[in-house]
Amino acid sequence: MLELIRSGGWIMWPLLLCSVVAVAIIAERFWSLRPSRVVPPHLVARIWHWQGQGKLDNRRLAELREGSPLGRVLAAGLVNLHHDREVMKESIEEAGRQVVLELERFLNTLGTIASITPLLGLLGTVIGMIKVFATITSAGLGDPSELAGGISEALITTATGLAIAIPSLMFYRYFRGRVDELVLRMEEEALKLVEVIHGEREPEEGATA
Repeated sequence: MLELIRSGGWIMWPLLLCSVVAVAIIAERFWSLRPSRVVPPHLVARIWHWQGQGKLDNRRLAELREGSPLGRVLAAGLVNLHHDREVMKESIEEAGRQVVLELERFLNTLGTIASITPLLGLLGTVIGMIKVFATITSAGLGDPSELAGGISEALITTATGLAIAIPSLMFYRYFRGRVDELVLRMEEEALKLVEVIHGEREPEEGATA
């Protein structure tokens, strides 16, 4: 591995840094964007259960905020429980915008890595070819081993850049899709809460105390 890095030249170091950052972001996003963590099941029914038993106090609201992103969104609406429907919806939308930003955390960085690593690989290719032509200019074509270093550097950096960019782009698209799905589910749950609170919908079954 070290020999491969040395063969690729100095451009391999920023490529390796990009690969480490990409792996860290992918692992972190897999953990943070679990549906069970972001949108816990039966949360609206549980809130209705607390409301019916008169247990929806500040302590419960604090638990909601700390428990999940969906809970934070719903707690923002429950603070305005005794106001009309529009006030609750506006509070939920404001909290929702903050939650969406958190769900998208690091995704721009991952997308940037997917974009720049092929360019870094191309830069390494250009540097390697410059070395090849410089060798030809100074020593001619007599010694193939003199040319091999520059050609090797060009090929290694290109391959490394693509090897980092392809999975980074795949996971970037995947996480974007998951965020969109989770945001849609949170919107549905928030609308359900507003309708249940204002008597426009029956709460779902499966609530737990």
